[in-house]
Amino acid sequence: MSLFGKLGKDLGVSNGVDIEDYMNSQEMENVDVLNEPADFYVKPLNLESEDDLSTIEEELNKKNIILLDVASLVNRPKTLKAIVDKVKEYTNKIDGDIGQIDTEKIIITPAKVKIIKKKKQ
Repeated sequence: MSLFGKLGKDLGVSNGVDIEDYMNSQEMENVDVLNEPADFYVKPLNLESEDDLSTIEEELNKKNIILLDVASLVNRPKTLKAIVDKVKEYTNKIDGDIGQIDTEKIIITPAKVKIIKKKKQ
């Protein structure tokens, strides 16, 4: 169960509405929760092909942080590696950072935003 689902259940708000689905819905895509624009955003993007590189670069140039979903390319490791290498190259060029969250998620930050990476012991 997701964090939102568990939280809703703990608070007694389980009327069949999946909070994560609602927050990811088209209706919520352009809604600003605080009613005032932010300077920068955390944006989820799906990586499906090399064509997505331009979108990634645009978002980084806007100083947005990207949560990149690479699930569609996990079964094509050579293609995934080639595209991620290009993303790394661009990220290094702009002085950003990149880190793996799990096997299907990568976080990419714009210039001058660094990720503290935990070393395995």
